[in-house]
Amino acid sequence: MAAAGYKGGNHEGIIMDHPTTSCCSVQTRREALLRIGVSAGAILAGELFLPVRARAQAAELRPLQRFPRMMQEHLGAAVRACDERRRARLATLRDKADAEAYVEEVRGKILQSFGPLPEKTPLNARVTGVLRRDAYSIEKLIFESRPGFLVTANLYLPAGLDQPAPGVVGVCGHSTGGKAEAAYQSFCQGLARKGFVVLIIDPISQGERLQYVDSELRSRIGVGVREHLYAGNQQFLVDEFLGTWRAWDGIRALDYLLTRPEVDARHVGITGNSGGGTMTTWLCGLERRWTMAAPSCFVTTFRRNFENELPADTEQCPPRALALGLDHEDFIAAMAPKPVILLGKERDFFDIRGTEAAYARLRKLYRLLGAEGNIAMFAGPTTHGFSQENREAMYGWFERAVGWDSDGKEPELTLEEERDLWCTPDGQVAPLGSRTIFSYTAEKSKSLAEARVGLTGAGLRSALNRLLRLPAVVEPPDYRIMRPLSGRGHPQRYTANYAVETEPGAFALLYMPVADSHQSRIPQADGDAVVTLYVGHRSIDQELREPGWARGLAEAAAPTRFFACDLRGLGDSKPETCDPGSFDHPYGSDYFYSIHGIMLDRPYPAQRTRDLLGVIALLASRGYTRIHLAASGWGTIPATFAAVLSEHVVKVSLKGAMESFAAIAESEDYDWPLSSFVPGVLGVLDLPDCYAALVQKGLQMVADV
Repeated sequence: MAAAGYKGGNHEGIIMDHPTTSCCSVQTRREALLRIGVSAGAILAGELFLPVRARAQAAELRPLQRFPRMMQEHLGAAVRACDERRRARLATLRDKADAEAYVEEVRGKILQSFGPLPEKTPLNARVTGVLRRDAYSIEKLIFESRPGFLVTANLYLPAGLDQPAPGVVGVCGHSTGGKAEAAYQSFCQGLARKGFVVLIIDPISQGERLQYVDSELRSRIGVGVREHLYAGNQQFLVDEFLGTWRAWDGIRALDYLLTRPEVDARHVGITGNSGGGTMTTWLCGLERRWTMAAPSCFVTTFRRNFENELPADTEQCPPRALALGLDHEDFIAAMAPKPVILLGKERDFFDIRGTEAAYARLRKLYRLLGAEGNIAMFAGPTTHGFSQENREAMYGWFERAVGWDSDGKEPELTLEEERDLWCTPDGQVAPLGSRTIFSYTAEKSKSLAEARVGLTGAGLRSALNRLLRLPAVVEPPDYRIMRPLSGRGHPQRYTANYAVETEPGAFALLYMPVADSHQSRIPQADGDAVVTLYVGHRSIDQELREPGWARGLAEAAAPTRFFACDLRGLGDSKPETCDPGSFDHPYGSDYFYSIHGIMLDRPYPAQRTRDLLGVIALLASRGYTRIHLAASGWGTIPATFAAVLSEHVVKVSLKGAMESFAAIAESEDYDWPLSSFVPGVLGVLDLPDCYAALVQKGLQMVADV
């Protein structure tokens, strides 16, 4: 794994080896396998003795997935609760003073989610070329929104200006060509022909601003969404948010626009569609200088998006937004009472019902502020996109806002070839030496490491509890007794299993291989021997029936001395939502619940650590008070945290563990999912702090072979 699997280290006292077993029957079979040519390495890796018939049978089994909608229902309840609290707050608004207080309140919350914003640095803007057309010219422009971070833009200047004209910043949606995409060229030309100065910028990872380019200047990750997810997920580790980075580009674009003598600073607007509608919405909440706005094909509600199982880009999911009580409309409210029109589509994947609900609540707010005429909504009849009817609604709204007459019609347009709009010689900023977003992430990770104070003992445990928002005491949770499993090729004939309800509606699935059918509660421990609790990588059912380390641990353990668990969102509760089979897709269900956990201020690793602490408390209540906690892959993150926090864990073994969060943050390439990341972790601690603390518990790092 690149910057992923644990590759060793200098943690004094940590054993870098595989676990061994003293089971005589295992040793005998090991010697037999060696005699017939099975490699010792394969045996050490855990490929232990499944008969051919059992392997064939196991291969034919359907995955064990009995709770496929658990995460949807569990987090859905949290999303609905946030929405209901926010609506209850809105219902308390009675007069203008209430409305003004609400506007100030949401402005503060937006900064909590997106901030702090960086200091403004020199734009170092330069014009690299000009296209002269009949009614306007197009300047090809490059500026720096942050030091060394190049932004490519086109400035549309109406011909024959004899006085400053209203200005508009255009922000693009997802398109390979960025500012050169037909719909975005169209609204820029349309506005310019009507007398507006328009500055449209390429978004990060689109147009001329790809971040992960190959030798042919193509994205090796994927243009737009794929790069946004890849760079944005990584940023959370250093407490950065891609939405802030993209919005900052828009703020600096406005800074540049206002340097131009052709622009009337009394009238500056913002518009964009889809991903550009997102940025328009966020910028309404972050920047006070706008005098008008028209977000298209984005504004709905977080609740509608979640309940419709609609994934959204990293930058469309602000950290802690739901926990703070924010929704899309609040970013518009932050601009009240200035003129804003919400543009939607009847056949959009962004639910128009959410748009209508947002509009209704904003109308009440604007009415209390004495400006009900400054909020409007238009819904085109077609599918997602900044099509002509939506562009015309935007033209009319902006012309009205600046006091011009409007016929509401789009002028005749002549689109340019993408290459003709390039601001760079080769169509990409990379050859010009532009810094990449991941280089800033790496730089911040290193600066955080220098500032961190090494945490140990009670200080480390306290910091972990705060970081993960864990309760001070985890009580033994209730559990359901599931029917015992058989015929699945597990190490024993039967597997007793329990659904442990660690939070209302959230379950960890606990498994106990047994020789005889066991249909009752978890048995009481017999003595104080160490029991193994194994935390799976992806699926306990699969790991117990296939050759490997987990099966080897189970076979080596005495009866009732081995338990294994799937934490939430894995194995038995692996989501089968969003698109079927999408779990591993960058935009799939694992990402979907991960990003909503971040918006709820409950990141997945915190939720899974909560599961594991609950399972440990339950086992301890049954007398299993000395636990060997073993984990593989994705399970190693919550297992590491739980091992530090629980006094019942006396031994720890981790297979294929992450070297450090810093290694992820400082690498251009990584392969761990967002569901393993804790936002802001590197400002507090890193995994090696935990590993060092676990040396006293006999930490064993097992190579991921």
